[in-house]
Amino acid sequence: MEQPCYKCGQPVEEGVPFCPHCGAPQIRVAISEPVSVPAAGDAALHSAHVENARVAPGAALPLQWPHALTACAGAALLAALSMVLGLTFPAAVLGAGFLAVALYSRRNPGAMRAARGAQLGAISGVFCFGITAVFLTVAATAPDVRAKIRAQIIEGAEKWAASRPSDPQVQAALEQLKTPGGLVMMLVIGGVVFSVLFVALASLGGALGGAILGRRDKV
Repeated sequence: MEQPCYKCGQPVEEGVPFCPHCGAPQIRVAISEPVSVPAAGDAALHSAHVENARVAPGAALPLQWPHALTACAGAALLAALSMVLGLTFPAAVLGAGFLAVALYSRRNPGAMRAARGAQLGAISGVFCFGITAVFLTVAATAPDVRAKIRAQIIEGAEKWAASRPSDPQVQAALEQLKTPGGLVMMLVIGGVVFSVLFVALASLGGALGGAILGRRDKV
């Protein structure tokens, strides 16, 4: 293969050290193409772009648990205090779920949906039930409050039993409730029922909040 001499321009065979026409040396140094090495920041940015590309459009962002627990606990505490101040149980628990979603979305704006809101609402419902149970337990340490709670439970049971005066099982259950052991069993059953209601109502409030805030974020 021939190449032109850099001095006289005459063709020179490849590998010949000197030009046969003008005697100029024909040494050529091959220079490789520079390889670009991405900087650390560029590599991290590229990795982030790749990770984002793997996420389907419109997919919900991962739940940030520290923010979620803080928001749910704060909403539950406000709901429990509102019940102490006279707000009805359903309204307070529904509000706890909605408020938990609002507090979480404030620190984590993004793809909020009804399902994510229901998840946050359920967590706030568990917190709300726990805080309310602690409030009632502390209040029940006072003898007069404990006697009042017992009287209210028995009064409610007597009204329910009065609607079925001919049912012997209902009357037997009422008599059992008036005993210390029966009252404890009633409290346990009531606690289980109310825990389910707390979670269900708060989940509903959270789902409502997630649907509303998610629609707002898409605008």
